[in-house]
Amino acid sequence: MKKVIAAAGGTLLATGLCVAVPSPGTAATNPTSDPAAVAKDYIQENPGRVRAGTDDAFTATRTATSPDGSSHVRFSRTYKGLPVVGGDFVVHLSTAEKVTGTSVAQAEKIAVSTAPKVTKGVAQQKALGASKAASPDAAASRLVVDARSGTPALAYRTVVTGVQADGQTPSRRIVLTDASSGSVRSSEETILTPIKVGTVSGAASPASASPTATATGTGRGIFIGTVPLSTSTGSSGYSLVDAVRGNGRTCDLKNRTSGTCTTFTDADNAWGNGSYTDRASAAVDAHYGASTTFDYFKNVQGRNGIFGNGTGVPSRVHYGNSYINAFWDGAQMTYGDGSGNRAPLVAIDVAGHEMTHGVTENTAGLGYSGDAGGLNEATSDIFGTMVEFYANSSADTPDFLIGEKIDINGDGTPLRYMDDPSKDGASYRCWSSAVPGSDPHYSSGVGNHLFFLLANGSGQTTYGNSPTCNGSTVTGIGRDKAAKIWFNALDHYMTSTETYAKARLDTVQAATDLYGASSAEVAAVKATWSAVNVS
Repeated sequence: MKKVIAAAGGTLLATGLCVAVPSPGTAATNPTSDPAAVAKDYIQENPGRVRAGTDDAFTATRTATSPDGSSHVRFSRTYKGLPVVGGDFVVHLSTAEKVTGTSVAQAEKIAVSTAPKVTKGVAQQKALGASKAASPDAAASRLVVDARSGTPALAYRTVVTGVQADGQTPSRRIVLTDASSGSVRSSEETILTPIKVGTVSGAASPASASPTATATGTGRGIFIGTVPLSTSTGSSGYSLVDAVRGNGRTCDLKNRTSGTCTTFTDADNAWGNGSYTDRASAAVDAHYGASTTFDYFKNVQGRNGIFGNGTGVPSRVHYGNSYINAFWDGAQMTYGDGSGNRAPLVAIDVAGHEMTHGVTENTAGLGYSGDAGGLNEATSDIFGTMVEFYANSSADTPDFLIGEKIDINGDGTPLRYMDDPSKDGASYRCWSSAVPGSDPHYSSGVGNHLFFLLANGSGQTTYGNSPTCNGSTVTGIGRDKAAKIWFNALDHYMTSTETYAKARLDTVQAATDLYGASSAEVAAVKATWSAVNVS
C-alpha cells in the first residue's frame, strides 16, 4: 500500500509504513540539505513517532531554525483526505540533520469511519444553537477528524459568524459537532480580545494617496506621547502607510462596525494633538504600536512581522460606538473608542497583545480552550509587555501590568497583574484542575505568573510582590532571557493542544537549546514552573 506525504513542491510516495522505530537521533535515509525533506523521510519510516496510520497524509507547513542552527519542521495532517483538528506535529532536527525528537498534538492514532451518521444540516443547526452570536445564513460545515484529546472522532467543523454578546464585537466561532451523535464537541471563538466580552459595559481600504515614497512624520498620541512615525508620500500628501514594515496602514472606521476604513492622510506629516478629540491621536498610538510590535519581533526574536513574511497589518481605529474593547481577527487590528467614545483602547501593550495573537496563530496555532487557551492569552500578555518595554516610553513607563493605561475599571486599576494574577479577582496564579475549564483570560494567569517569576523572581521586586504557590523562593533570569525562552518554545515546540504540563517540558527544552542543559537558565525554568504548581 502506498502512502502519500504532501510537500510544498510535490509529493513523496512511501511504502511499508509498518517498520521498526529507531531511536529519535537516528539519521534519516537519503540525507539532504533540506530539513523538510529529511523530516518527511523520517516520518514515513517511523510513523509511530507521530501517531500515524496508513490512511494519514502530511503537509510540511513551516520550517523554523534555532539560534544554534537546529531545525523544526511543522506538519498538518489529513486522514483519508479529511483535515485533522489537533493533528499537527513538529519534527526536530540537529545541525547535522539528524532527527532529535517530535512534538505531537494528538494523543492517539486515528482509526475512524468517515461515514457520518448525522447530516450536515443537523450539524449546522447544532452549531448555530451553540452560539448566541450566530447568523443562520453564515454557517458552513465540512467533515473533519477531531483528534485533540482522547479517542479521535469524525466531526463536522462549522464556522458560525455574527456578533458577540456586547452587540459590537464580531464573532467567528468554530464549532465541532460529533458526526455520530450530533452532540457539540467544542465551540471556540476566533475573534480574540484583551478583555472578556461582557465583563464591561470591514477590511481596511487601500491608501487613498497611493503612496510612492517613505517619509518620517511626527505624531502625538493619547498614550504614547510624541513619537516619530513611518509614513508614505503620494499625490495627496502624506498617509499613515508604513512602507518600511510591509505597508502596514492605519485607517478610520468613523465609529461604524463595517464599511470602508479610510486611511489617514495629512498635509504636513504632523499627526494628532494628544487628545481623543483629534481623531488622528488614536491613530498615532495604533500606528506606532504596530510598527513597534513589528520591530520587536523582527529585531529581538528574529521573526519578520506578524506572519513571518514581512507583510504589515492594517490597524483600524474608531470602531463602533462607545466600544470598550479591541480585537485581532486573523488579518488586522481593530480598536474601539471606549466609554462615551472618549477613551480609545490604543495603549501599546494592548496593541502588542492583540498582534501577538497573530504570531501565535501562525506559529504554534494554540487553541482557545483548555490549557491551550490560557497559554494563548498568556503569550499575548507576555509579548504585549515586552513590546511595552521595547518602546521604553516615558509617557507609558514599562511595567508588568496589562492595560493599565486604558482604565477599563474606571479606578486606575489594570486589566491584569502579572506579579500576582489573582489580584484582579478572577485570574488563576497557580495551576489546578479548575484551570483548563476556565475562560482563557483567567486561565492565562498561570502563564503570566510563571513569566513574571522567571523574569523577576519571587517576593518584592521592582515590578511587584510575587508569591509562589509552593512556598519556594525563585530567582529571576531577566525578562529578555525569559522572553527568548518563551518565544523559542512557542515557535519550535508548542502545538495546538498544548497543556501547561507540556509547556513546562517545551520551555525547558527551549532553554536547553539556548543556554545548555546544565545552565542556570534551565534550572530556573524548572524551579519556576514548580512555583506555579506545574510539574
